[in-house]
Amino acid sequence: MTRKKSKYTILVVDDSPNTREVLRRNLESTGFIVLTAEDVNEAVPLLNDNPVDLVITDLKMPGPSGIDLIRYVHENFRRTEIIMITGYPTVQTAVDAVKSGAEAYLSKPFTDEELMDAVNQSLEKLSRKKTEEVASPATSSREFGMIGESVPMKRIFEEISMASGTYATVLITGESGTGKELVARAIHYEGKRASSPFIPVNCGGIPESLLESELFGHVKGAFTGATESRAGFFQAADGGTIFLDEISETSLGMQVKLLRVLQDKEVLMVGANNPRTVDVRVVAATNKNLEELVKKGIFREDLYYRLNVIKIILPPLRERTGDIPLLARHFAKKYAGAYDKAELKFTDEVLATMEGYSWPGNVRELENIVQRIVVMSRNEDVKIADLPEMMRFSIPNHFRCDRTLEEVEREHIAKVLQLVNGNKSKAARILNIDRKTLRDRIAKYQLPD
Repeated sequence: MTRKKSKYTILVVDDSPNTREVLRRNLESTGFIVLTAEDVNEAVPLLNDNPVDLVITDLKMPGPSGIDLIRYVHENFRRTEIIMITGYPTVQTAVDAVKSGAEAYLSKPFTDEELMDAVNQSLEKLSRKKTEEVASPATSSREFGMIGESVPMKRIFEEISMASGTYATVLITGESGTGKELVARAIHYEGKRASSPFIPVNCGGIPESLLESELFGHVKGAFTGATESRAGFFQAADGGTIFLDEISETSLGMQVKLLRVLQDKEVLMVGANNPRTVDVRVVAATNKNLEELVKKGIFREDLYYRLNVIKIILPPLRERTGDIPLLARHFAKKYAGAYDKAELKFTDEVLATMEGYSWPGNVRELENIVQRIVVMSRNEDVKIADLPEMMRFSIPNHFRCDRTLEEVEREHIAKVLQLVNGNKSKAARILNIDRKTLRDRIAKYQLPD
């Protein structure tokens, strides 16, 4: 009978292969999902890429110490508990470990019972934290209307806080679907202009012939059809913030006029002789590399530097995969309510597959996929078959019976590594093996490392 896997993931960090293997076997036999790392440098990427509930770390290791790792976890992963283990026990070491954020402290050698007692106590504390967070309307995973607990998103939250406290121009860059408008709104509504208008403008969605009139307004008779004077988006945003999305799509001529607004705080309505003063904070966004466009002569260098006072670079979803379970559950709850359906339940296998996908459409693509699953599903449990075809493993048209087990295993491991772009942590999770076993298989089958 196969033991059911626990919902908890534990990361074991120790430079001793024997210690890692013993801890892995003991914890996996109890049903936990176990990741292993031989030092802090190997542990940090695993923490960033995986939702780890508990870290068990040795004290003395080559390079950064266990205390360094405890501080890193304590400062960056609020919902991750820590246990320190060491073969060099002292009172001061124990005090340092607890002060740095460790939940428990074990001296080597320790019994299996002592280990499991410490693990269970730590996870019980974590469970209480999660219960308190659910009961509280404010959670650590949600800031400024955005969801994320990964290190990249915590950096973004910090940058939003700093930007919202100033009136400086902000340039937001990132791939399509990463949430640039959400960031722009957060900067506005967290700042002193929150009670004033926030006006979003999609520069790429307005024909060039109309863009000047839409942005700056026009006077009566300025052109055919201008039967009355009308204010533009900049006048509408007076006292507040204008968000210029897809700024890279503007022409060089329009860029000159935008530069004038940024420099002089004045707009000239189409057909007017005298400019009007406006007090508008400008937040611009693009999914293109403006520096490259400047080199090609497609975007004005002086406008680029005017816009690039504060720059916020949004990470693509594939670089914050630890947030995917949070986002998936959030969207599942959102659309379950919208369509009056039961909330979806994602298995570890489904979440691992989602984390291994490249997400070219980023968070917007994830939201659309979850919405589709909510609409189309007939039960609460999401299976691999419910995911879009491009996310699932492709199955050969003809099954060959003349291959050895090793040949099949080699092909499957190669496909999984390709799917996750060579990320061994994700591949190991999908294959349900530890990283050491995966490395051994890679070497055995001479796969690209």
